[in-house]
Amino acid sequence: MRVVYLHALRKARGQILGWGLALFLLGLLLMPFYDSISSQSEQLQQLLEIYPEEFIAFFGDFSEFATPEGFLNIEFFSYMPLLLGIFAVLAGSGLLAADEESGHLDLLMGQPISRTKMFLARMFAFLSTAAAICIIGWLGLVLPLPASGMDLTPAQLALPFVSVLAIVFLFGALTALLSLLVPSRRLAATLGGVVLVASFFIEGFSGMITELEDVARYLPIHYYQGGDALNGLKLEWVLALAAAGLVLSVLALLRFQHKDLRVGGEGGWSLPLLGRRRKATEAGTGD
Repeated sequence: MRVVYLHALRKARGQILGWGLALFLLGLLLMPFYDSISSQSEQLQQLLEIYPEEFIAFFGDFSEFATPEGFLNIEFFSYMPLLLGIFAVLAGSGLLAADEESGHLDLLMGQPISRTKMFLARMFAFLSTAAAICIIGWLGLVLPLPASGMDLTPAQLALPFVSVLAIVFLFGALTALLSLLVPSRRLAATLGGVVLVASFFIEGFSGMITELEDVARYLPIHYYQGGDALNGLKLEWVLALAAAGLVLSVLALLRFQHKDLRVGGEGGWSLPLLGRRRKATEAGTGD
């Protein structure tokens, strides 16, 4: 199991560097802007008065934009679930299906390792990759912190990333399960992406459309805390997201244990009626 975990983690080095450095650079670029924003808070409030209420409701409470929490929430953490959710969807859908479609998974399972250990090693490698990306992104905020004028500690800046990790785990587990249920990785990623984007926009528009508030409560992004976690993490929300991810992971594991592996290529949903028609057509052609 350890060998499989380390191998999967080595394969994810490009993802760690790509996603991690992108967040790192974003943090380095954003932090120096806070001083100029906070020094012009009155002018900013006057500017915000001309913006449509719908715009403000979607992106958050702009009245707190001149505070460290509000600035980081709007400029950095508000779109983290969408950005790293894309990583989770791609990585989760390829957790097993990528090697299955390439024909490698069948060969790997010929080695003396159980399906349970294979799945757990891959899932732990995925979580380690996500954690490494978040740590690099956190460093992008921490390193310029002393010169930014923000009254925050490195420990406070780490709290929103806990909520990010919970979201990433949930969507990674969801698409891992979908990849074991639908014929191809691409379809699993598409379905997971639809859930991610729909959840993100429904949560955003719920501040403008009252009817969407009840729908948003059943979607995972509603329980993402973002920059609000800088004032204190709601542990029950994190645990709820983690519990949902754990349930999806268990379902994916159970499905993997009883799934017939493909030797290579994408699968397909075959309908019995269409199958009988095809056979009849082939028989008629042969005659």
